[in-house]
Amino acid sequence: MADARRLHVVRPGLLTTVQDLGRFGSQRFGMPVSGAMDTLALRLANRLVGNPDGAAGLEATLTGPELSFEGDAVIAITGGDLSPCLDGAPVPTWTAILARDGARLTFGVRRHGARAYVAIAGGLEIPEVLGSRSTHLRSCTGGLRGRALARDDVVMIGRASPTAGQRLGDQAPTAVRPDYTSSPTLRAVAGPQVDRFPRATFETLTSSRWVISLQSDRMGYRLEGPPLEHRESADIVSDPTPCGAVQVPASRQPILLMADRQPTGGYTKLAVVITADLPLAGQLVPGDAIRFAEVQVKDAHDVLRRQWREIDRAVPRAD
Repeated sequence: MADARRLHVVRPGLLTTVQDLGRFGSQRFGMPVSGAMDTLALRLANRLVGNPDGAAGLEATLTGPELSFEGDAVIAITGGDLSPCLDGAPVPTWTAILARDGARLTFGVRRHGARAYVAIAGGLEIPEVLGSRSTHLRSCTGGLRGRALARDDVVMIGRASPTAGQRLGDQAPTAVRPDYTSSPTLRAVAGPQVDRFPRATFETLTSSRWVISLQSDRMGYRLEGPPLEHRESADIVSDPTPCGAVQVPASRQPILLMADRQPTGGYTKLAVVITADLPLAGQLVPGDAIRFAEVQVKDAHDVLRRQWREIDRAVPRAD
C-alpha cells in the first residue's frame, strides 16, 4: 500500500487546526503550550495508526472539514462524534480505517463532544516551531502558517510505518474511551492559592452548577454561577498557569484555563482539574454545564496511573 503524500482541504469546517501534544519548554519566553484540547483522544488516534503519541493530527471543532486524500492512507478518527463519512458512507470512530487514493472524508451531525481528531499514519509534515507543530492562533505560531485550515490548503503527510496496513480494524475498546457528556463532573484538587479564599468558597465551587459562557475559547472557559468570594484581593504576583486551573478574577466568576492558556497569570487559582478529567473538559462548548468534585492529590495520581495502565494494555504505544 503506497503512503499518502498529500491531504487536500476541500472545505475547512468551522475551526480545523493542526495540533500535537503541545509546545512545552517555551513558557519562559511567553509562548503558551497550546496543543490538542483533548490530548487523550489525539494520543489514541495516533496509536491506532502506528504513530508516536506526539505526532501531529487535525483537531476539528463542531463542524468538521471535507478532506481529499492523495494516496492511500490509514487513518483514525477519535474524540467527539461528528458523524464522519468516507465517500458518503459512515465510518467507525476510534478505529483504524483505510482512506483510499482520491477518497473524501466528510463530517455531518454532531452527536456528542465538540472536537474530533484525525490521525494519519505517518503524521502531518508540518515544520516544528519551538519543538511543536501545534497551532496557536493568537500568536500565529505553528501549524499551517499559524492559522486554521482554509479551502484549497494542501498538507503534506509523512511516511507511514511499514506495518501501518496491518493495523486496519484495530479499535480502542469502549472501556478506555472518555465518556463524553455535556454536563460532566470534573474532579479537582485545591489550587495553589486556595488559602486566599474562605473555605466556604471552595464549597460553593463544588456544590454549584457552572455554565460555560459564550466568552469562551481554547484559551479558557468563562463560567457563570454564584459569586466566589476572596478573603481580600483577587490579584497575586503572576505565577505559572497549569491546564485545568480554575482562576477567580475580581469579577468573582471563575475561568477554567485550557490548552491555549497564557504561560503565567496574576489571578488567584482556587482549584485545578485533575489530568484524567481534562479530556472531558476539552469536549465542551458554550452552554454546556460543569460541576466540580474535590479530590486529594494522591487520588488524582492514582486515577491517572490506573487510566494509563488500562490504555497502555488495550492500545500499546507505537514509540
